[in-house]
Amino acid sequence: MDKLSVRARSIRNKIIEVGFNSNQSAHYGGALSMVEIMTSLYFDIMNHDHLQPNKLCRDRFILSKGHGVLAYIATLYEAKYLNKKQAYTFQTNGSKFIAHPVKNLDYGIETSSGSLGQGLPFAVGIAEALMRKKIKNRVYVLCGDGECNEGSIWESAMLAKSRKLKNLTVIVDKNNYQNDGSTIDVSGSLNLFDIFKAFGFETYEIDGHDLKTISKTLRRDETNLPKAIICNTTKGKGFRLMENNNDWHHNKITKTMLDSGDFDLNEY
Repeated sequence: MDKLSVRARSIRNKIIEVGFNSNQSAHYGGALSMVEIMTSLYFDIMNHDHLQPNKLCRDRFILSKGHGVLAYIATLYEAKYLNKKQAYTFQTNGSKFIAHPVKNLDYGIETSSGSLGQGLPFAVGIAEALMRKKIKNRVYVLCGDGECNEGSIWESAMLAKSRKLKNLTVIVDKNNYQNDGSTIDVSGSLNLFDIFKAFGFETYEIDGHDLKTISKTLRRDETNLPKAIICNTTKGKGFRLMENNNDWHHNKITKTMLDSGDFDLNEY
């Protein structure tokens, strides 16, 4: 198993551990679908330093699909922005880590999010600010496919193209589900590749669980356009009980479930 795969496996386990420790329901499905994306960004692609989380010349990551915060916390824990004690305060009384991200640059969290459709506008603003200041770092923003129902996503996409934000990469976690059910049932079959391409993005569609492909695509830079990467993923990836089961969009893990072996990654 290569180093990135080991990281991804560790992050998956941390999602379950941190969520279970809270003794609360949490958003597991959409966190597990984005693990390989987070792994590639934080351990292969992004310029960042947990010892200098506020340094000006850093790449920025914005979690627009804020309900995926468990994967965000698990990744920051894996990357040493947080220690175990801090991560394990998730959703406990008085914690800085709740059901959606709360901006805290000391912990590597660039912005608060949770209201869907707001992360991409924020990322567009940061990308333009960096370009105006001639700071050559990138902004990566992770959206959900259900989130792409929001009009603010497309308003921001238009602005990103018109401002020629070549330092912006939009990643869509296309796991085919949202809170209310399958994305097809909610909004029909949208071809996000064609839509982003029509909005003027350098656009790719890939396997969102293939670490090598994710990293290779994130490195591609063939135009002076903003980039969009549609990542086809599985909601709840890694655990048979959760995979493509929208009951785990938001649910609670019990000790009986843990003891049953439903969360054993040995076969993953």
